[in-house]
Amino acid sequence: MPLRIVFAGTPQFAVPALRACAERGEVCAVYTQPDRPAGRGRQAQASPVKTAALELGLPVFQPENFKADADRELLQSHAADLMVVVAYGLILPVPVLEMPVYGCWNVHASLLPRWRGAAPIQRAIESGDTRTGVCLMQMEKGLDTGPVLLQLATPIRSGDTAGSLHDRLSLLGAEVLADGLKLLRAGMRLSPGPQPEEGVTYARKIEKAEAVIDWQADVRAIDAKIRAFNPWPVAETELNGERLRIHRAQVLDDTGSGVPGQIVAAGKAGIDVACGSGVLRLLRVQRDGGREQTAAEYLNARPLQV
Repeated sequence: MPLRIVFAGTPQFAVPALRACAERGEVCAVYTQPDRPAGRGRQAQASPVKTAALELGLPVFQPENFKADADRELLQSHAADLMVVVAYGLILPVPVLEMPVYGCWNVHASLLPRWRGAAPIQRAIESGDTRTGVCLMQMEKGLDTGPVLLQLATPIRSGDTAGSLHDRLSLLGAEVLADGLKLLRAGMRLSPGPQPEEGVTYARKIEKAEAVIDWQADVRAIDAKIRAFNPWPVAETELNGERLRIHRAQVLDDTGSGVPGQIVAAGKAGIDVACGSGVLRLLRVQRDGGREQTAAEYLNARPLQV
């Protein structure tokens, strides 16, 4: 059974899912956020989803929201069997959710009900979770509260950053969506499983102010934060009176004897900093206005007295 699909998404995370929807020529419209100023020149820039949709020859629509009758009527005119929403960035009103024959599906980057909300990938790493995944969910009025149709899990590896986990979950999201579409095309209605009431957590939006490292914390918590905030906003500290961004670090077996925030060793292997408990070795850093570099490269230009 062929489907008429409206796809709604904005960032790079959603692009593999768009391609999965478009494989059989079933996407009749793509919705994405309006072009936004970006870069040093603050020129209007198309979203990754818009760029991919145009490459695929798909019609693109970019309303600010769906409050206007004209925008809702245009969406209704697509006569969609299904609307697929992946990191669109807009809250869809109930009338929109009810327009398609099979409603709206959402691909969410966590194992619900854990980490509903805006930053599930970063919060999972920051909290020390060892497992996450993607859910294909039937959308309803609440924020990521709808019943789950399908899910796929993946371990969070010790070296995972938000960037590496984002890329893996993006591909898993396309995979779980493709599985759902295959079943729907075969005439099988997916059986939605209500989310349990226990285990609900919310992944609040990442704020730049959170990037400052508190060296009083446990070394593993600091390492998790550095990985969770890579590639944005990047964890930071102050060293020799200047801001230093930390892209990569390593937890050492050494329990350490310095006060939190004190540099206890510095050399080719890295810069070792005492934490509230344990020692963290800084491996890749970046000065204000500089490029990302190894700690050894940083020390070559700015030797530290330990």
